[in-house]
Amino acid sequence: MPCPLCRKEFTVPDKGLSATQKNFFMEKLLHARKLSARQEAQHIPCDVCSSDKASAIETVKPASVYCVHCQQNYCKQCSLHHRRIKSTSSHTQVDIGTGSKPAEILKVSVSMCEEHKGKEIEVFCQDCKVAVCMMCVITSHKNHDCLDIEKVSDDFRKLVLSDTDMVSSLRKEVEEKLIPRLQKEKNDIIEHLAGIEDEINTAADKLIAAIQRDKVKLLSEVESIKLERVKQVETVKQEVEQHTAVLESFKRYSETLLSSGTACDVTRSANSLHDRANELLKFDVIGHVDSSLPPVNVTFTSSTLLDGDDRNLVGTVTEGQLNHFIQVEQMKTVTICSSEILESSVTICKLNVLLRTVRLTTLHTVHGVPELPEPQLLSALLC
Repeated sequence: MPCPLCRKEFTVPDKGLSATQKNFFMEKLLHARKLSARQEAQHIPCDVCSSDKASAIETVKPASVYCVHCQQNYCKQCSLHHRRIKSTSSHTQVDIGTGSKPAEILKVSVSMCEEHKGKEIEVFCQDCKVAVCMMCVITSHKNHDCLDIEKVSDDFRKLVLSDTDMVSSLRKEVEEKLIPRLQKEKNDIIEHLAGIEDEINTAADKLIAAIQRDKVKLLSEVESIKLERVKQVETVKQEVEQHTAVLESFKRYSETLLSSGTACDVTRSANSLHDRANELLKFDVIGHVDSSLPPVNVTFTSSTLLDGDDRNLVGTVTEGQLNHFIQVEQMKTVTICSSEILESSVTICKLNVLLRTVRLTTLHTVHGVPELPEPQLLSALLC
């Protein structure tokens, strides 16, 4: 995980975050900020009073000073006793909650050894690269190259100052050059892709308009065929209905003659009725209908543009790389190749044929219904 301060990646120890390496300066800085804050300082108890068993039942007094050597908080009374003791009279005490800047508290603070309580860190071991107290020198760093920490700190201050200057220079260069360049590249790619989107929309709109136009044309052709065929059927229907009325009239007259006519009436009318019946029977009604309404087979053959491969009907988007004009190694660019469907009038004609390939095959062309091209001719058009 990354360090919250320098963002350097580090591995969490098996014992958890509590086992990670401590940043003593950050601990001191956080403590100094707590001491300088008036609101938080009101809740800091006196370490001596709070540890006194005799006053455990009493209200603990708030701390007013902090001893940087003992690293303890004292109330006013305990602070006076602390100053009167000879061994601690020279200790530096800092007022708590007075609004002092954390930097001022850090300057007078003392770093104490974690291994030896009460011992101030005064030496830096060159071999181990660690700051230790005098007791550590005696016990663990006896034969090591140890120097006074104040002297070593001067050299380290120069190193830190040099590193800070170089990092600041790099930061300035990044802010002044790289960030504006990246912002410009961001704006350029947004603008460029907005143009690509417009091209895609335009190509799609043209294709949709062409399909819509051909759809209207196909529906118009079908509507024309429907009207013509319905007109023919209606005409034949009227003829059949008229013939049916004649048959009905003959039937009623014959029945009336047989039921109401005298022998003389039947004799006089029988021959003429027989001749009329022969005329009516000779007329082939079904044959007349079949000859007047030849079968028409109207079918629709869908376009093959959507069959086969997964080719995009609108076009293709190609992502390439170009050299940027401001020291950029590679820059991605996107271009669109418009569909060949709309590239030329010849291709549009092919599209029209594909979209409205309706086989309106009429078995009989007597009534003037046109035939469409044969499959061979259609294939030639699409080549």
